Amino acid sequence: MSPEPARQVASGVFLVDTGYLRPRLAACYIVRGRDSAAIIETGHAATVPRLLAALQQLGIAREAVSHVIVTHVHLDHAGGAGLLMQALPGATLVAHPRGARHMVDPARLWAGTVGVYGEEATRALYGEPVPVAAGRVVEAPEGFSVDLGARPLRFLDAPGHARHHFVVFDPVTRGFFSGDSFGLSYRETDGGPHGPFFAISTTPVQFDPPALHATLDRMLAERPERVYLTHFGMVEGDLAAAGAALHRGIDDHVRVARAAPPGPGRHAAIKAGLTAQLVADLGRHGVPLPAAEALEVFANDLELNAQGLGVWLDTPAK
Repeated sequence: MSPEPARQVASGVFLVDTGYLRPRLAACYIVRGRDSAAIIETGHAATVPRLLAALQQLGIAREAVSHVIVTHVHLDHAGGAGLLMQALPGATLVAHPRGARHMVDPARLWAGTVGVYGEEATRALYGEPVPVAAGRVVEAPEGFSVDLGARPLRFLDAPGHARHHFVVFDPVTRGFFSGDSFGLSYRETDGGPHGPFFAISTTPVQFDPPALHATLDRMLAERPERVYLTHFGMVEGDLAAAGAALHRGIDDHVRVARAAPPGPGRHAAIKAGLTAQLVADLGRHGVPLPAAEALEVFANDLELNAQGLGVWLDTPAK
């Protein structure tokens, strides 16, 4: 099946489905300014041809892409960065100060991901990352910005999901490119009476509940009108209510993790607790998707969230 073409989701913002695992799981965005364009998130290695095809579809020359931006360096967000940069001769890669070095030398990033998935699965899921020349990488600390021409993008440090995470605010559309900092919202769960359903992400290995609470509050303080989620798509509506649900989700995940008995059955207990909590949350939100189908949509997240909570429990000074 050929990939869907890029589609406009807001003024000058185009979504490209990365094709990671299934349709409508992970997204990249192309942002067009007056003078240049930026790509936000690169997906995994197999996403790169989709992004290049999208540029061609939109009439954007490869030389006109000034920035490739990765919200954090997890491979479903940044695994294709090296390959993409090879195809974009005028682009600078923008990464968090804690993550930039992993784009230049991805060996530790690769090893850490292999530690979660195993080497064979990691290679099948992501492809091995390609290094980016250090001179083409710029670090984006708190307050950093780039201007695409009448389109400034402002960067906010956003720890909680990962320490190497930022979010990017687009004043033109009053929207955040949120990576995983504003959770997950899959389109299969749409159609209920309370708007889009949001869930938190606690994937390995740097979940930090207080930091994520603070990041959500910082984002909401900007009074955004939309979020451009990597998982998945542009979401508008009552983002204050979505933020409140995510705050509750953080606390619920912590409660489930702390309630799990120590020992070899801990992971299974955490996952079972998260599953029960998700089913309850879906029902409370009025999501019309049958529970069994919803659990299939969230299957990968439930496994990874349980793993991440296990790492968090084992981290000193929580």
